[in-house]
Amino acid sequence: MAQKLDVCIRGDGMVGRTLALLLARQKLRVGLVTSAPKPSQDVRAYSLNSASRDLLSDLRCWPDATHATPVQHMRVWGDDGGFIHFESPTPEGLTWIVDVPVLEAQLAEAVRYQADIALLNAPEPAALTVVCEGRASVTRAELGVNFEVLPYQQHAVAARVRCSTPHRQQALQWFTQGAHGLEILALLPLGGAQGDKASLVWSLPPERAKDMRTLSPEAFGIALEHASNGVLGQIELTSERAMWPLQLACADHWTGNFADGSAWALAGDAAHNIHPLAGLGLNLGLADVAELATVLKARETKDYWRSVGDRYFLRRYERARKANMAPTWAACDGLQRLFAHPNASVQALRNWGMKGFNSWGPAKAWAMQFANPHTFFA
Repeated sequence: MAQKLDVCIRGDGMVGRTLALLLARQKLRVGLVTSAPKPSQDVRAYSLNSASRDLLSDLRCWPDATHATPVQHMRVWGDDGGFIHFESPTPEGLTWIVDVPVLEAQLAEAVRYQADIALLNAPEPAALTVVCEGRASVTRAELGVNFEVLPYQQHAVAARVRCSTPHRQQALQWFTQGAHGLEILALLPLGGAQGDKASLVWSLPPERAKDMRTLSPEAFGIALEHASNGVLGQIELTSERAMWPLQLACADHWTGNFADGSAWALAGDAAHNIHPLAGLGLNLGLADVAELATVLKARETKDYWRSVGDRYFLRRYERARKANMAPTWAACDGLQRLFAHPNASVQALRNWGMKGFNSWGPAKAWAMQFANPHTFFA
């Protein structure tokens, strides 16, 4: 069948829609394969860094201040007195907590008004197919790509809550060694600077996660108040609770060719997964599509004669993203394992390290500089 498209994007989540908008700007013929509407409310929120904000703002898809709350303080507690506090040096904030349904809606609206993007019910032939289908990608499996998965003995429970104490633009996180293993609770500020709502991601041992998901709303709120040491006062559950298993994963190769010679590339969760303790998931996916769009933009100048599916472009994309992400994977996996370690001496050492780091100003300043445009805790 003749190719009517330059690029076919499989997956119309936030990563796929962002890529479609970026490539349409290059006057490429883009097809975006749409999926069925989600059956329930999406309770997630993401911690987005300055690079993600700049990218989405450039596409005119950055939410307003009510739905993109700047974080002025990050406070992280260990399980035995360890504590780290980061404070934003500017009013802009360290990072931004963005309401997922609002961002998805803005990206969807931008796609609808972009004439160079065709919405598809099924994949169509293209010089390049980009797979943005998420961690359970069907296309990746059909291609036979090895997706190396390292499961953590944790499930994430996510929900929305209202707190009796306003969040004051604080992102809060607790690492606790419970009776059943490591627990990581993050409360992220929502609703703007004066808000009293939060998004939570609670990483728990599987059985405890299932128990927390089935608790009554009242009992769940009490459990949250206990786990957060009452920092935000009384907590009221205001949404459904979502749950999923946590893992570290990466595809062994992110680019290749179909049997007909056309090219494919993986991006976002179809290429890699990471623990949510650092809030990096969507940032990494947006960085993928920004890099791919940048690489393909070379066709507008010296490489105008190359196809969008040329291996020259795809090798550059894969090398750049793997090199950039390797330290992030190692750091997040190492941090999770450090706090999950049951040995009392290791626990004492890590809490001592947190206290020392928190009192050493130059180290904190370096960490904040290094983390921007990255993000640390969420």
